[in-house]
Parts: sequence; C-alpha cells; structure tokens
Amino acid sequence: MRPLTEEETKIFFEKLSKYIGDNIKQLVERSDGSYCFRLHRERVYYVSERIMKQGANIARDHLISLGTCFGKFTKTKKFRLHITSLDFLAPYATHKVWLKNSAEQQFLYGHNVSKSGLGRITEDTDKYQGVVVYNMNDLPLGFGVAARSTAECRHADPLTVVCFHQADIGEYIQIGRALV
Repeated sequence: MRPLTEEETKIFFEKLSKYIGDNIKQLVERSDGSYCFRLHRERVYYVSERIMKQGANIARDHLISLGTCFGKFTKTKKFRLHITSLDFLAPYATHKVWLKNSAEQQFLYGHNVSKSGLGRITEDTDKYQGVVVYNMNDLPLGFGVAARSTAECRHADPLTVVCFHQADIGEYIQIGRALV
C-alpha cells in the first residue's frame, strides 16, 4: 500500500467532493483517530493510521486489502466509487434524493430514477451533481448523478429521468446470487 500521488489525490478528492462537498476533512480527522487513504492494486482504501502501521509489516504481494475500499481507478485514470464507501459518505452528503417505495426496487436492480419515483430532492441540487439516494425511511441505497436540477424536476414529465444510477446496495445481493 502506498500514499496516493498528487494527481491521484486530485482526481479522488474531486470525485468525493461531488458527493460530500467540503466534508472530506471530516473523513480524515475523526474523533476516534486519524484516517488516511491508501492505494493498493488501483483501489483506494480508507484506513485508520493505527491499522495502517500494523499492515506495513505485511509484504505487498501477500496483502489483499486493508481498511474499506472506497473505489478504484480505471485504466484511463478515472475514479469509480464502490458501494462499500456508502456508509462513510452518506452522513456527509450535501445533495440527496429520496425514492418512493415503488421506485426503490427498480433502483436496486440498476435502473435510473424517473420523476414518478422521486419522493424528495434537496434544494439547490444542480444538474449532473452527485447525490446519495435514500429510501423514504432515510436508509442510504446508493449513489447517483442528478439528471435534472431541483427546479427542472418540479416541472418535469413523470417519465423523465431525474437521477442516473451509479451504484447501489443491490450489488451485494447480485453478487450473492452469483456465488450460490
């Protein structure tokens, strides 16, 4: 595991800021200790500094992972968030979308959110802004990108896509089915 380079840090923090804004500092400097981001095999891990020091005793070839995987860099050096980071990013989300019960299952199957399935959306959400998708019980379901701004959503047709699907907790279920 190694620290991220300057370019990797810039790309990674730009992606995080789409979803949590300026709250990145709260991820690193937590009340229960200091945390950091490390790169291993093109994946970015979120790990406490105490555990990271213990993991330094393990050879790179034998290390599978350390901490929580936040996502991975593609071959074209773009960063993709993984659903495993949802529990850490959801409390700091600046823009949120709530789904009606009828649209929840469709989102978990990987479909985009239409206006008819939209329960609520935070004010001042811009077009193409990263959002955390919740159900009406405030349970985080995944990540998305706003296809319309808040103002456009009010006047949109019921079949208009208002949120593009990025990742969801249904991926755990789909992986479990493949393993059985």
